[in-house]
Amino acid sequence: MSVKSGKAAVRWAGDEYFIATSPSGHSQVLDPKRDRRSAASPIELLLIAVAGCTAADVISILEKKRQEVTEYSAEITGERREEHPKGFTSFHVHHIVHGRSVSEKAVADAIRLSDEKYCSVAFTVRPAAEITTSYEIIESDS
Repeated sequence: MSVKSGKAAVRWAGDEYFIATSPSGHSQVLDPKRDRRSAASPIELLLIAVAGCTAADVISILEKKRQEVTEYSAEITGERREEHPKGFTSFHVHHIVHGRSVSEKAVADAIRLSDEKYCSVAFTVRPAAEITTSYEIIESDS
């Protein structure tokens, strides 16, 4: 059984710019020209999507585990093929968790659950690209 997520559209805006509209109605300028860098390119959005999906899962799981997280970020790097199509071959997501007495087991479990069960973006890209993860926990004062 498949779940539909709605309909997205990408409209040419001239000069090789595009306006993407998500199923929820949010718009994003796309700039596929690598030398111009005036907006995110579609391939950059894929990198962001992998990190954003797992970040949302991890913070949600840590909150459910009643971890006292004061700050959180997910940094992602990706390796791409040199030849066309220059798709990603691997991603590495580094989770940085700041908090008070945050359990290392809770962080590791949250990342594993996102990676293996919940992150639909990771599930989608995994057949073509390996995803590795790491994390660090930084104790917050007060």
